[in-house]
Parts: sequence; C-alpha cells; structure tokens
Amino acid sequence: MKRLNEFPYKRALVVGLAKSGYSAAELLQNSGVSTTVNDLNASEQSPEARKLTEIGVTLVTGSHPLELLDATDIVVKNPGIPYENELIAEAVARKIPVVTEVELTAYLHKGPVIGITGSNGKTTTTTLVHRILEADGRNVHVAGNIGEVASEVAQSTGDSDIMVVELSSFQLLGIEKFRANVAVWLNLFDSHLDYHKTRENYQEAKANILTNQSAEDCFVYNADDSSVEGYKTKTKAKSIPFTLQQSKEGAWVDESYIYYKEETVADRSKVVLVGEHNIQNCLAAVAVCKCFDVSNEAIQKVLYEFAGVSHRLQYVDNKYRRFFYNDSKATNIRATSYALEAFSKPVILLAGGLDRGNDFDALAPYLSKVKHFILFGETADKLEVLARGAGVPVVSVDTMKDAVYAAYENSDDEDVILLSPACASWDQYRTFEERGDAFIEAVRKL
Repeated sequence: MKRLNEFPYKRALVVGLAKSGYSAAELLQNSGVSTTVNDLNASEQSPEARKLTEIGVTLVTGSHPLELLDATDIVVKNPGIPYENELIAEAVARKIPVVTEVELTAYLHKGPVIGITGSNGKTTTTTLVHRILEADGRNVHVAGNIGEVASEVAQSTGDSDIMVVELSSFQLLGIEKFRANVAVWLNLFDSHLDYHKTRENYQEAKANILTNQSAEDCFVYNADDSSVEGYKTKTKAKSIPFTLQQSKEGAWVDESYIYYKEETVADRSKVVLVGEHNIQNCLAAVAVCKCFDVSNEAIQKVLYEFAGVSHRLQYVDNKYRRFFYNDSKATNIRATSYALEAFSKPVILLAGGLDRGNDFDALAPYLSKVKHFILFGETADKLEVLARGAGVPVVSVDTMKDAVYAAYENSDDEDVILLSPACASWDQYRTFEERGDAFIEAVRKL
C-alpha cells in the first residue's frame, strides 16, 4: 500500500472518527505523521479506536480541547462537521490548514482524476463514467461520496489508473492541492443551506472543484444551468458543455440520438434510465469519457444496460400490475420533481420526512400525473396542504409498510407507485438507504 508522498506536515489532528476519519488517521500515522484523533462521542473500546491506538495514534474523546491545536500542523475533519465547531473555528483563526480526507489523495494518486459534483445526479453520473471506462478496458477506480474513502482507494491505484471521485460540497470546502483533471459540475439547486447558510456559499463550495485546474484539463458543465454555465470563464481548463438542446458543441441530444459534437454516439430510445434528468447524467458521462477517447461501443453497452443506482429512481418490481420505483435519495424538492417528470403513467407518490422548515409550493407544477399522495414523517401536514391545494387525495400513515399497502389500495393497473420523499430521512431513518430498503422490503412482502 502506498504512503503519502512529499506530505509537508509533521503533526495532524483528525476530527471525527467516522469511516473517512479512521482511514485518514491510519494513513497519516503509517506515513510517519504524528496523528491525534478527536471525536466527541467515539468509544475508546471500539474496534476502530483500538486498531488506531495499536499503531500509535493518540485518541481524545468526550470533548474538543483547544490545546490539541498547539501540537497540530494540519486538521483533517469529517466533511459533515461544521466550521462553526469550536475546534475547527479556532484552527481557522490560527491559520492552521483545515482539509477533508479527499485532499490526501493528492499525495497518493499519480494518474488522472475525474471529479464529479452537483446538487443532484452525482452518484448516477459517477457510476456511469466508471462503468463506461471499465467497458472500454481502462484501469479505473471509483471513490468519494459514493461510499468509498478516496484516500483509501488511492493507496492501491497504479500510476496511470483513473480515479472517478464523487465530491460533495462539504468535501470540496476542504481542499488545497487536490486537482480534478476532468471536473464535472452537473447542476446547482438550493441544498444544504443549513450547513452553508447561503446559496452563494454553497455555490462557491461547489466551484472549488475547479481549484488547481490547468489548460491541460477539462471542465464538463451543464450548459442548461445558468448558475453552472457561468464558471466556464473562471477556469483555465478546456470547457466542454452538455445540453438537452440541439448543439454542435460537447454532448447533446435530439429526440432520436445522443451526440458528441457532430458524432452520433448512441440511440436515445435504447437508453434504459428514465427521465430527462438522467439523460443529462448520460450526456455528462459521454462528455467525460470522450475526454479519454472512449469508444462509442463501450458507451452504448453501458447506456443500453444500466438500470440505475440503488435508491435513485431505482426500478424495484412490477407487482400486481403496478410499477414500483425507489427514489429514496430524493431528499429535496428538485429531485422529486425530476422523478415525477420521468413518468407518463399515473403516479401514487409516497413522500415526507425531516422538516427543515421549508414549504413545498415549488412541487406544485409537477403534480399533474399524481393521483394520490401517501404521506409520512414530520412534513406530512405540510405536504397535505400542497396536495389538497392541487386537488389530490391524501392518506397519512406511520410506517413504510403501511405506506406501501395504502399505495396499492389506492392504485390501479399500470400505475407507478413511487417513493420520492422530497425530504431527508432522519426523522424516521438513519439514512436514505435505510428508508429505501424499508420500501423495497415492504414491496416484497406486499
């Protein structure tokens, strides 16, 4: 396994002993960096903590002592920890670099890096790019916000291997040297404003994906999103658009085909993924892969077979002549609106979840095909106001099992039963994956 190369810091403080924190601490310590881990709630008797202490890592739990910074040259923080955290804020005040774990890949991986960000569609696009490159015979690794710790994956890559890294705004706030040779920005919608405070802060965090790009690099951007499109003039990299409009630049589409510049790449009718937003994800993937001269055969093989990522408009089953789709990853209004636009059949919509204080009026224009709402969670009352205003019947339930049964009872043959909550899951579930799994299990037992 590789170790950090030319890492300029001798003493590191890792804040947050989650999956990425554990991997970062182990890597730093094994690379000769004196490493301390600070976590408010971690147990010193956990298997992860014991493994770290066995290799010489110092573990501090129960509080965030500011004196830890006296012997620290760099802080590696869990992406979800806010900068208002007292320890992080003090590190910033002392001008101690504060990075996220993804920064460490810059000292490990020598091959090309494809960085993919956006408010929606990151995991689908990351998966598409990874599979297309694999189909073309490339040595390629997937990492980042998709679930694989980037610095852990980078420890075993070859010098010419390609890394495809899904990047959240939280991760991108903490980079200094990290460089995406191909940077992909899919879209920008209001999201995570409880963390970033303003849309402007969120947008600039996303824009960090362009940091360190050179004229040899590529910036693949959504030409249909004005918030993203404007950044094509703010990078030294070659700008490559993708668009749902007819064009002769970058990746584009008409009613029949997907194109790259003037080249016909794939038959649109054979693409398995549903929805215009997924066509955008396919276009982004095509633009990225054409930066590596990937064959159309490899692109077609994946686009014609790939049915979607789990919990992202995932086809579950055709049961009792109803079509069940799991879109638990739809944790905001925009994602749910995309899902509703994807279907021409009548939809029974299962929605609700964590109340972040917003209303749902922006979902109103997308309800023309919704024939029934099945609501749950903290936002059920707010969504009921929306549904009543649109003249859509409502059933409120407590559990996912009840939601699936109610959806079936209020549906007809050929209807789509869609879990697309428009809310985070944390009022009832630990993760959106857990929520989606509960839906799938309820469908299985229907």
